[in-house]
This record gives sequence, structure tokens and C-alpha cells, in this order.
Amino acid sequence: MTEAAYPLAPTGESTSEAVHPVDQRLPPARLVALGLQHVLVMYAGAVAVPLIIGAALKLPREQVALLISCDLFVSGIASLIQSVGVWRFGIRLPVIMGVTFAAVGPMVAMAGDPALGLPGILGATIVAGLFTILAAPFVSRLLPLFPPVVTGTIITVIGVSLAGVGINWAAGGVGNPNFGRPLYLGVALLVLVAILLIAKFARGFLRNISVLLGLVIGMAVAMALGEVDFGRLGAASWVALVYPFQFGLPTFDPVAIATMCVVMVVVMIESLGMFLALGEITDRPIHADDLTRGLRADGLGTLIAGVFNTFPHTSFSQNVGLVGVTGVRSRWGCAAGGVILVLFGLVPKMAQVVASVPTFVLGGAGLVMFGMVTATGIRILAGVDLERRPNNLLIIAVSVSAGMIPIVSQKFFDQMPHALGPLLHSGILLASLTAVLLNLYFNGTRSLASEGFEPVHAAKGTGGGH
Repeated sequence: MTEAAYPLAPTGESTSEAVHPVDQRLPPARLVALGLQHVLVMYAGAVAVPLIIGAALKLPREQVALLISCDLFVSGIASLIQSVGVWRFGIRLPVIMGVTFAAVGPMVAMAGDPALGLPGILGATIVAGLFTILAAPFVSRLLPLFPPVVTGTIITVIGVSLAGVGINWAAGGVGNPNFGRPLYLGVALLVLVAILLIAKFARGFLRNISVLLGLVIGMAVAMALGEVDFGRLGAASWVALVYPFQFGLPTFDPVAIATMCVVMVVVMIESLGMFLALGEITDRPIHADDLTRGLRADGLGTLIAGVFNTFPHTSFSQNVGLVGVTGVRSRWGCAAGGVILVLFGLVPKMAQVVASVPTFVLGGAGLVMFGMVTATGIRILAGVDLERRPNNLLIIAVSVSAGMIPIVSQKFFDQMPHALGPLLHSGILLASLTAVLLNLYFNGTRSLASEGFEPVHAAKGTGGGH
């Protein structure tokens, strides 16, 4: 697609130069609404990890609150780096960053070791960030191993994996004693229906913020039913200072560092899938150099996180689904979300308002957004040659099944070495490795040299591994 094929940036000013939708600079009021929409859909996941690790470390409430503030602050900075771009860092796509769940298991284990504690976790996070920055160019060279049959399968598994999160949200959230309460399901359904109605009948910017409007409607109904708790709002402070090493200087344990580096390998593979999905959704071809910048930003975000008292960061896949639902491809909406996250990190009272949105309200939106990721994967697979290359069906079938193992049977790998946990409990990583290896087995390596580092869109409709 040539540059002239893209619509003009809707800034209200005339311009003779066509701009790709990803680079469109929207009016400030719209950017705020789009940024808030991105923050709302990622907020629950962003604060969950600090809560879990804070509990594992047995930290007092005020220190857990500080962990959350640091997390939001760094998420905002990392989102700005990833979406806007700084030098050789940032993929410059609509990406929101947040703490990765892939590191939760190892960090909980570290928290239980008195010799490590939070300083050991933060030290491992800093080194893992440096490792990711250095490894990014090598991992991005794996792009030729990801033809459509592989990328479509991985993106489909990402969506299916996330669907479980949305379903649990709609029922009230895991651990809720009233999980599955009809009121929760009813409000979640109302949010879902509202989003679908707005998407069909609204036009222009209202359609672009369909998810935000659906969440506002759900929040209003939940408040009317007395299901919104603002109890912590009064206790939250107006300002929270965030500065390096607030919990003391980090320590550097070799085993903890090695474990966290393995976690970041998992994160990089998952990020590859999400970046390729965004390339499809935004119609911007993804090259190896783009992946390098994106993975470097994951590493830089993780490095900054360790310095500012929080944990490894990654690109949030729920926001990839949001881009697909709303059709807003501008990366500046995510940049606005980054600014909002920084403010929330510095002003806990603002963050507490967003934290008051019930999980079941988010669930209605989650079902739409996560389903969009799955649909994107299916769309890519629709262009795979299954007639002349029937073995591509086997690649898809076995890889999807492998990716489903940790989802449908969480104890499947319980008897395996504990050190392999970060690898075996990631359905996305299992699907990725399976799809890559099976594609090499069935389709060979002859095409890899010829594919070189062409963008992923160049392979559309050409089938699997050629």
C-alpha cells in the first residue's frame, strides 16, 4: 500500500500530505478520551501484579500502595517510549505497556526467600531489562520463522487465552465469593450489548469510543445498584512521590537474574505475536527492525521498572484487542494513555476512581476486545493455503492444542521441573514453539532465506511456509 492510499489526518487542518492512520495526530479532547479508554481496559491487569507481590512479601498497606503507584508511573513512561518512540526504542504502534504476569510465579518464589526479598526481585528485573535490550536484535531476526500459518496460529491462541480472563471478569473476578452472581452477568451483558449497539448505530468519534461509553453505562448501572465501592477514595493521598530505589538498593543474585532473563525470553516471544497482530490490525507492515525497536522498548521499560521499584513490563494484549474493536489506529491515543498513567502514578486519588470500576463491568468489554484478537488470528489463517499444503492444517491443529494445555489443565505440568514453569505455563509460548517447529518440519527452510526480512504483510495469501 502506498502512502497516498492513507486518509488524511483528521486534525481539522488542511494538509497536502497523506498520513498513515497509525501516525494521525488527533485533537487533544479526543486523545484524552481515547487514552482513558485504553487505561480503563488495562487497569485491572496493571495493578494485579503489585497486589500479588506485595501480599507475598507481607508488605504493609502503604507500601503496597507505593508499589501500585510505581507500577502505574512506569507503565505510563514505558507506553510513551513504545508508542511515540525514543531513538532506537519503541515500535511506534498503538501499544500500552504494563507489568507482565509471566513473572508472577518466579517473583512469588523469590519473595519467599528471605535472602532475596524485594531488593533481589528488583535487581533481577534491572539485569533482565538490560538482557532484553541486548537480545532484541537477535530475537527480531526470527521474523522469517513466522509466516502466516505461524502468526495466525499464535494470534488465535493469544485471543483464546485472553478470553478466559474476560469470562472471569464478567463473573466478578477470580476469588470473588459471589463469583457468577446473576447481577454481575447481567451488567456484563449490558456493557457488551451497549458496545455492540454503539458500534452499529453510532458514527464518527462516538463509534471510536464505543468501549469507553459501554464502560460508562455499566459503571452508572453498577452505581445505581450499589455495587461500586468508593471507600478507599478518601484514604488515598493526592500526591505520591515516585523516585528510584525507594525500597533500598537492589541486590543481584545470579539464580534470580537467570530466572528473570528466562521470563523475559517468554515475554519477547509473546510480544512478537502481539506486534505482528497489531501490524495486521493497523495495516502497517512489520519489519525485523520494527520488532527490534519494540523488543528494546520492552527491555528499557523493564530496566526503568527495576530502578523505580516495580517489575518486568510488556505490551498488553487487551489493548491490541481494543484497537481492533474501535478501529482507532493512531498511536497517539496510546501516548495519551501513557500520560494518564503517569498522572495516576503521581496522584493516587485519581487512580482510585478508576480502581473503583467493578470487575464485572470490565468483563463485558473484555469479551469483545479479546474476541477481536482471536478474530484477527482467524483472518490471517483464512489466507493460508490449506488445499495445496494440507499439512498446514496439522500445524494449526497441533499448535492450538499445545497452546490450550495451560489454559484447560493448569496442573498438566505439575510434575515437571519447577525451573521450567515460565516456559510450560505460557500457552502462547507453547503454541509459538510448536507452530515454528512444525512449520520447519513440514514446509522446510528453503523459503526462509528468500523471505529475508520482508514485512509480514508481504506474505498475505501465500500460504504457510512456502
